[in-house]
Amino acid sequence: MTVEKRPVTESDRDFLFALYASTRAAELAMVPWDENQKRAFLQSQFAAQAQGYRQTHPDATHEILLNSGVDAGRLYTSRDAQRIHILDITIAPWFRNAGIGTRALHDVIEEADRGQVAVSIYVEDFNPSRRLFERLGFRVARQDGFMLFLRRDPPGSDSSPAAEPAGG
Repeated sequence: MTVEKRPVTESDRDFLFALYASTRAAELAMVPWDENQKRAFLQSQFAAQAQGYRQTHPDATHEILLNSGVDAGRLYTSRDAQRIHILDITIAPWFRNAGIGTRALHDVIEEADRGQVAVSIYVEDFNPSRRLFERLGFRVARQDGFMLFLRRDPPGSDSSPAAEPAGG
């Protein structure tokens, strides 16, 4: 499988908002808000997340993942000399379990291995994607409450822990 990537553009806002909202659906199903309240909450959280990424990782790469030319997800990464940090990888619900996320992660891992750098990401300890990351060689480098800092070192490295990127 080939997963294509392209840079995020302003015209992707509706897709990115729908993608973000899909990640909060289960949580919002439990609150007694009407649809307008839920949408207002989601819009404010979506805007805060975007602003947070811009502030903490101004040089990050924001890409749309495509499956057969159709928008299927997003991949945000931050790179420095020691690591590729995955800020976010989200696959649209209608494309999940089709191998898109796995292929996109393989591409990131291959890039990191060529450059002999680590790959890292934060995930919640209850996030089902944790199993995928572990299958791909990520390990828990640190835990803070329910947040896990996962790291995959390049082959042949000494696997010594390193500080995570600023801003998480």
